[in-house]
Amino acid sequence: MTPSNLHTHTRYCDGRDTPEELILEAIKLGCPAIGFTGHSFTPFDTSYCMSLDNTERYNEEIPRLKEKYKGKINVLFGIEQDYFSPMPTDRYDYVIGAVHYIEKDGAYLPIDDTRERQVDDVNKYYGGDVYAYCEDYYRLVAKLYEKTGCKIVAHFDLVTKFNETGDLFDVNHPRYVAAADAALRALLSCPVTFEINYGAVARGYRKTPYPEPRILDTLKTAGATVVTTSDCHDKRYLLFGLN
Repeated sequence: MTPSNLHTHTRYCDGRDTPEELILEAIKLGCPAIGFTGHSFTPFDTSYCMSLDNTERYNEEIPRLKEKYKGKINVLFGIEQDYFSPMPTDRYDYVIGAVHYIEKDGAYLPIDDTRERQVDDVNKYYGGDVYAYCEDYYRLVAKLYEKTGCKIVAHFDLVTKFNETGDLFDVNHPRYVAAADAALRALLSCPVTFEINYGAVARGYRKTPYPEPRILDTLKTAGATVVTTSDCHDKRYLLFGLN
């Protein structure tokens, strides 16, 4: 059976395609469902999220398309809710919770902007202590369900986006392991599904998905529920990693 992707972005945020173009692609591929999860509005950084106007348009169009394509495909109306987003989520079918920023000294530091930005932020705000940076990231991840009410935890170890070769920090360092495992323990006590996310692979940032193997093994040992997504930003990669 053809899989479905439940983490999909459109032109309303940082995706390439319209919602209808993505639905038609999913139908062509034989997907039983497609889940839209626009990036929730974050007032301190509007570079990648849905604007307030686009949020309103998204909230109107996805339900309309859900009805239009009923019987052909199940269109799910979701949101990728950032930890710091002030937007309500009660209207959506499901919420994907994500940490894209650390708040430090009054500034919001983007986790997944560029490698250079991450290095600069570690040096400027943490005096070069990358493990303190990672600890602050995972403290937020640990509270994702509490903060967002999410059904799915997005890209658990997004902080590793630019570190696949291990030259920025060691994912086996005791401080890193302690921080990641504390967040895992917190979320494993919540009714959430963990995402195996191929988005950075599809976009050429990584060769392996999130989360890294040690964390994935921990999830499997704990009997956690997982779902594989392409974190689609381009209809050409709608099922990337799912087949």
